[in-house]
Amino acid sequence: MTALAARALSPVLALALLVGAGAVEAASLQPTDDPNASAMWQKVRSSLFQGRVIAPAPPGFLSLEAPARAIDAALVPIAIRVLAPQTPERFVSKLYLIIDANPSPIAAILGLTPESGRVEVETRVRVDDYSHVRAIAEMNDGQLYETTRFVKASGGCSAPAGGDAQAALASLGNMRVRIEGDLKGREPVRAELLIHHPNHSGLAMDQFTRQFTPAHFVRKIDVSYGGKPVFSADVDFSISENPNFRFYFRPQGQAELRVLATDTRDLRFELVEKLGAATP
Repeated sequence: MTALAARALSPVLALALLVGAGAVEAASLQPTDDPNASAMWQKVRSSLFQGRVIAPAPPGFLSLEAPARAIDAALVPIAIRVLAPQTPERFVSKLYLIIDANPSPIAAILGLTPESGRVEVETRVRVDDYSHVRAIAEMNDGQLYETTRFVKASGGCSAPAGGDAQAALASLGNMRVRIEGDLKGREPVRAELLIHHPNHSGLAMDQFTRQFTPAHFVRKIDVSYGGKPVFSADVDFSISENPNFRFYFRPQGQAELRVLATDTRDLRFELVEKLGAATP
């Protein structure tokens, strides 16, 4: 297994390998540059997809929403949408989010199932330099489709944490989830998951000690509903401080939503909520 292929299993190992390689795109990139000419993308593509064909997404099938110029490079909003419904016969099994110019470019590998109901995932990321950002949808039959956006941002991975360090430690791993939609209906409902975690990249300098804050970030999230997996995320420090994800799942009326998150220090955080229960 190559270093980048191992990324799906070990973000920490991949971080060390990729930073050691030092192959980061420069800010001289322009929006008109060919996305396929990116040296880092060629390495990621070769190692992660191993020669598989990645087709341009058909019109109206896959969209990637991101600002052309980020207001805050450490909090860049990203939305990935697939218009086709999730059915047992044909569904998106994975979404890959890749940021070419980041020290560790594979920002997230998101797992989906027919129980997800709808493919609309939103999050916030760090962008370290002017970069092509890619969303790649993998279908259950192995087909791959890609779309790209060019984002102008700089310094997101080395930006210091925005919150108070002691307060961040006190709330470490606290999670909350908000549900939008009818749990007794037939349409997929939206969940918004927030995890309190500093998600230190290891590249930011503490302004008081003048030392780099050690890397410490959420690396794996698994969400199930009614005992069935509906969403998972294998992520890296490219995800912003206090990771936030919006995703969908099919309602079942009264059922248990379970979230399990693990970080790079093997700390485990769990949230269990009974949804649809009658209010006393």
